[in-house]
Amino acid sequence: MKISVLLVGESWQMQIVETKGADTFSYSTYEVGTAYIEAALSTDEIAFTHMPCHMVQEQFPDTAEELKNKYDCVIISDCGANTFLLPAKTFLQHEPTPNKLEILKKYVEIGGGLCMAGGYMSFMGIEGKGRYNDTPVEAALPVNFQKNDDRVELPQGVEMQLDPRKHKIFEGLGKSLPRILGYNRAAGVKDSAEVILEYNGDPVISVMEYGKGRSIGYAMDVAPHWCPKEFCESKIYKTLWTNIVKWLAQKA
Repeated sequence: MKISVLLVGESWQMQIVETKGADTFSYSTYEVGTAYIEAALSTDEIAFTHMPCHMVQEQFPDTAEELKNKYDCVIISDCGANTFLLPAKTFLQHEPTPNKLEILKKYVEIGGGLCMAGGYMSFMGIEGKGRYNDTPVEAALPVNFQKNDDRVELPQGVEMQLDPRKHKIFEGLGKSLPRILGYNRAAGVKDSAEVILEYNGDPVISVMEYGKGRSIGYAMDVAPHWCPKEFCESKIYKTLWTNIVKWLAQKA
C-alpha cells in the first residue's frame, strides 16, 4: 500500500494594482507552489494530496482519527496558524468548531507523521504572522517557536553541510545540500528532539518521536524563493523528501 501524504498550504492569492499616469486598475491571481514537491512525492510508493490554504476550513478532518485513517503523514508549508484556528463558522457565525491544531497534535500522538516546513507563513514567519508559538501543535514538533518574526534571509545563498551518518533521511544525499536563500530560526529544541542539520547554531532540520508518531521541523522551504530551482530540480531534493516521508510514516 502506498504511503499517503497530505501537503497543507503552498497556495496564495494576489491583488495587483497598476497605475498608468492618471489611470489605475487592479486584477487578482491565484497560484500554488507545489510543482516540485508534488513531482518528488508522486511515485510508486507515495500518494500525494494537496490541500490549498483556502480549503482547510472545508476539507481538513474534524478528528485526529479521521486524519490518521486518510494520511500517513502531513506536511504544513506556508499556511499560518490562523487558517486552522479561524474557520468562517467560528469567526463569522460565532459557533464552536474543533481546534485543528489540537487535532494535529493528537494525530502525532496516535501514530501520524508531521512535518512543519519553513516559509513566510510557517513557524512564526514574516512579522510573526505564522503565529504557531504557544499553539497545541507546538508540543508535537521538535522545535519551540519564537514570539516574533523568525526569518533568516540569506540572499547570498549558502550550502548546508551534511553528515550522512546523522540520520536515515540523509541516506543517498552526499555531504551537502544545494544552496538555500533562507530559513526560519527556532527558539530552541525539545529535550527529546535531535538536531540533525544546523547552521550557525540554528536547528535547520530536527526530528522527534512523540507519542506513537514522529515529527520533523524543517526550517527551509519546499519551494522558491528560499529553496531555489537548482535545489528543487536536483536529485537530492527528490531523495531527501522521499526519505523524510518514509521516516515520518515509519517505513524507514
